[in-house]
Amino acid sequence: MFGWGIYDFFAGVYSKTIGPYKTFFWSQLAGLSFILLVFFLLGNPFPATLGALALLPIAAIFYSLGYIFFMKGFEIGNISIVAAIMNLWAVFTMLTAFLFMGQRLTPLQSLGVTMIICGAIFASLNWHGIDTGKRFQLSAGVKETILGAFFFGTFWNISEIISEQLGWLPTTLFVKIGIILFLLLLSYRSGQKLGLLTVDTRTKSMILLIGFIEAGAVALVNYGLTVGDAILITPIASALSVVTIALAVVLLKEKVSTLQGVGILTAVSGIIITGV
Repeated sequence: MFGWGIYDFFAGVYSKTIGPYKTFFWSQLAGLSFILLVFFLLGNPFPATLGALALLPIAAIFYSLGYIFFMKGFEIGNISIVAAIMNLWAVFTMLTAFLFMGQRLTPLQSLGVTMIICGAIFASLNWHGIDTGKRFQLSAGVKETILGAFFFGTFWNISEIISEQLGWLPTTLFVKIGIILFLLLLSYRSGQKLGLLTVDTRTKSMILLIGFIEAGAVALVNYGLTVGDAILITPIASALSVVTIALAVVLLKEKVSTLQGVGILTAVSGIIITGV
């Protein structure tokens, strides 16, 4: 939760300066180097099952698309609001786990999911339109974030299946490799530039650091999925928005409307309830 919260905040900041694609690519490359080091230090063996290996490319693509859309949302939207809407990824994960994996929620956890959805709706709307007589409209970056939440949420159901077969560390490593390969292919096909020659040293260092932090967060959640169910693990992890929003308000002095603030608090409360 804390690792992702820190990563998402700084990824949001640098998405606005050097763009979401570069931020995501280089932080993922840094994360891959970190996981490679851990993998070789621990010497973690794994049984390579055909089913798990077949799911790895799908997992890498879904994770990549999820974060590309998230960072696009950060680039054009308010970090506090986008961070709140990101909470929907946990709902997508839990819904898939409920419908297709036989995992179940308690009545209290069901209430928490409802609060996450309602809170996300309140946080995502531009309520200023009420005063001016204009129709409701989505705040900037919300559509991109919802798309990202779908891909990211579905990724964790796939990752749970892989982690239970390969183990948490090999899963993290191979998904990272897949992410880098997918981003390089996407860059080649789209003509997206990845160079950081004009980027200052401080920014490069921070992207390296947050890449390490994000890789550690992913590895920890994958470990959690090997000992628990996604329907409970992911809502707890998705409380990362508490950290992201707090950093945005304190460090960036971002402003949210009263109703958007209520939405954010409702979504965060719902996340806490689902983990009880």
